[in-house]
Amino acid sequence: MNNKIYWSRRWFASFLLAGLLVTTSSFNPKGSAEILSPNIAVLVEEGENIPVNLKWSERMALSTVKRNAWLQDVNKNPGWGYTQGLIVYSFEQIWKKKQDKKYLDYVKNYGTQMIQPDGTIKTYKPETYNIDNINAGKSLFTLYKVTGDEKYKKALQQLRAQMKTHPRTSEGGFFHKQKYPSQLWLDGAYMASPFLAQYAQEFKKPQLFDDVAQQLILMEKHLRDAKTGLLYHGWDEKRVQPWADKETGRSRNFWGRAIGWYAMALVDVLDYMPKSHPKRKEILAIWQRLVPALQKYQDKETGLWYQVVDQGNRAGNYLEASGSCMFVYAIAKSVNKGYLDAKFKPIADKGYNGIIKKLIEVKPDGEINLLQVCEVAGLSDDRDGSFEYYVKEPIRINDPKGVGPFILASLELNK
Repeated sequence: MNNKIYWSRRWFASFLLAGLLVTTSSFNPKGSAEILSPNIAVLVEEGENIPVNLKWSERMALSTVKRNAWLQDVNKNPGWGYTQGLIVYSFEQIWKKKQDKKYLDYVKNYGTQMIQPDGTIKTYKPETYNIDNINAGKSLFTLYKVTGDEKYKKALQQLRAQMKTHPRTSEGGFFHKQKYPSQLWLDGAYMASPFLAQYAQEFKKPQLFDDVAQQLILMEKHLRDAKTGLLYHGWDEKRVQPWADKETGRSRNFWGRAIGWYAMALVDVLDYMPKSHPKRKEILAIWQRLVPALQKYQDKETGLWYQVVDQGNRAGNYLEASGSCMFVYAIAKSVNKGYLDAKFKPIADKGYNGIIKKLIEVKPDGEINLLQVCEVAGLSDDRDGSFEYYVKEPIRINDPKGVGPFILASLELNK
């Protein structure tokens, strides 16, 4: 099919669906439509093939929409959470690279769906002090810039307000959640630090960079293992959690995705932290210490990383997609930005080639699937952080926690 005709047909279908959505939506007192359907972005017509000549980033994005999984594969209801935010953020980055309006429209649709006219965020409950909820706010910066709508600024301020009063450890580290007191989790570094760094830059709050840096520094202080160079998943300041070592407070193993969240946080924060900031070099040094450890535990045959990073030869362990995608993204971006020497790029190249060869499945219609993504893992009374726990957690296809980083890694490597 002629490419011009192909996209014309697609946009015509999108136009028709947009009209249908407006006619079936409710209206607020100001008369603007509030779209109710979760299927609010049509980038691929039903039954249409995914073009195989596109970059892997777009092929995955279009495949994600074709599955009606722009929110979550298993949850078709709109919601405000870090997984939704990760997918929307990855689409935003495609738009920034391609300047293709359809990807920006996708991001706008999420903002329309979730941010109410007064700036409040649907399904968001700040009183729970869940640090995961901050991550979805990153695309609101772009929405505020491109639309000028004050509701996005108000939503950003609401998320910032949570972090002003978010509970902390005695040294000032953010609790992962209020219901997990005195605990630092690597996951939380990505959930809040890049958002706060961007907020500091956009709204000229330079003192906030000090707090951002402190969060990342505390993570390494309490979670880094000197022998391997890797970081444990969590730390309990009180040493009372059943998963925590009674002497160190650390959890028991090196979970790949937890380290991946931290790696992405370090690299993304550097996008916003001023070069003159006294802690910038320390953040760079943390990352430069971590990369050789990741290289050491990269599987030599496939270039991927294991669910439990340092125990690749142990029965039950497996090559996991989300952590692998996160490491590839963080390393590739760091080389592109000059945060790492170019000699480290082969790590990313080898990892990405392994993802394509071992973890990407191409269907007859061109849709692609990302295999072997750990669904979820955490630390609590019934989640003890043992090797057996991590390898027995459910494995999913196309979990957004892998899909988003795959898109981001593909963009950095221009694949």
